[in-house]
Amino acid sequence: MLKREITYEDFDGNQQTDIFYFNVSKPDLIDLEVGYAEGFGAMIQKVIEEKDHKTLIKRFKEIVLLAYGEKSEDGKRFIKSDQLREEFSQTAAYEVLFMELATDDNAAANFLKGVLPKDMIGEIDKAIATTPPITTTTTPTTTTTTPPPVQNI
Repeated sequence: MLKREITYEDFDGNQQTDIFYFNVSKPDLIDLEVGYAEGFGAMIQKVIEEKDHKTLIKRFKEIVLLAYGEKSEDGKRFIKSDQLREEFSQTAAYEVLFMELATDDNAAANFLKGVLPKDMIGEIDKAIATTPPITTTTTPTTTTTTPPPVQNI
């Protein structure tokens, strides 16, 4: 489980700092994997190889919202629902978090490591260690960004 303090400006122009919780359980991971004919990991690999940034961003949004929930006061439950996800996605805090994760590879990797089951973090570290960094080349008229390949874990 990941506990994130996010500072943002609310829609009244006031600066707010709130605590948000994120967790992806093993059943959540299975749902992701079986939700795609080729499996979630293979689908992400294909999206990266084909440089389909639009789909990659959609899938990352899916993971962030899947992970969002509220911890019960007694700490025995992590409550998730479509209503909670929708409400969170409508906040300025979500905007701040999503933009950070979409623009910072290290923040995105740390987020994933924080939300996934602890016994899977070693696999994530191995995948990150063997994945080359994103490279950017600039010509006078265009900028091309090449994302690193994703490995199934």
